[in-house]
Amino acid sequence: MSKLWEQMLLVPSVVRLTSRAPKDPSAAWDGYWRGIRTTGRSGDVLWDSGSQTELEQYTDAVLGHFNPALPVIDIGCGNGTNTRWLAGLFPRAIGIDVSVGAIALARREAAGLHNVEFLAMDATEPGAGEHLLESVGPANVFVRGVFHVLKPDQQASLATNLRTVVGKNGRVFLAETNFPGSSLAYLQELGATRRSMPRQLQRALENLPRPGHFGTQERHNTFPDSDWHLIADGPAHIEVTPMNANGHSQHVPGYFALLAGA
Repeated sequence: MSKLWEQMLLVPSVVRLTSRAPKDPSAAWDGYWRGIRTTGRSGDVLWDSGSQTELEQYTDAVLGHFNPALPVIDIGCGNGTNTRWLAGLFPRAIGIDVSVGAIALARREAAGLHNVEFLAMDATEPGAGEHLLESVGPANVFVRGVFHVLKPDQQASLATNLRTVVGKNGRVFLAETNFPGSSLAYLQELGATRRSMPRQLQRALENLPRPGHFGTQERHNTFPDSDWHLIADGPAHIEVTPMNANGHSQHVPGYFALLAGA
């Protein structure tokens, strides 16, 4: 059976699952996080692999370019896995997420860490940049896996807010999934078949906005040269929670970019 035909056989299951997702993205994310029971490599969250191998791809860039005198804001922090990692590298880390449920979980998982804070807010809302600048001050920004689930107008709004936050001395590091094939091929790559669907993948389909690509062209559209200076970019490997029978690591093709305000 051809791969294309196998992908087409996924359509009924995908339509059934995605039809359940809330139409309001904020409600969707909050409902998703409030239903999470376990996190980490064997947990419920598709992208929460906790992979040190993936984070090692980013370490040189953030240590080499983030101003250590500034705090680091982790946009779309979820349960705070990356926020806690950043807190081990910098004096102060702040996790931001649109979901109140995610922030509550992140605070529980970061109990005992004194240089970590979490705020529930929508970083794509107009004025969010000014609010963060007032409450946190100029900052570096880390983003993993957020832009690819936003619509183009939300991507542009988030980038505008980040430009306000980084000011003259902050930097933005982003890493996004950038699978080259169709959405059905992407699901198949993650382990979906016409007979079965990994539980982490099923939960995401039932609750969350449909993901897309975010690579060089999307970055150029979202972070225009008039506002941003590109320091570096290139391919990245985004690791997801293992969803195969043998528990081996699973990677998704991705894209990273390091930017400063123009």
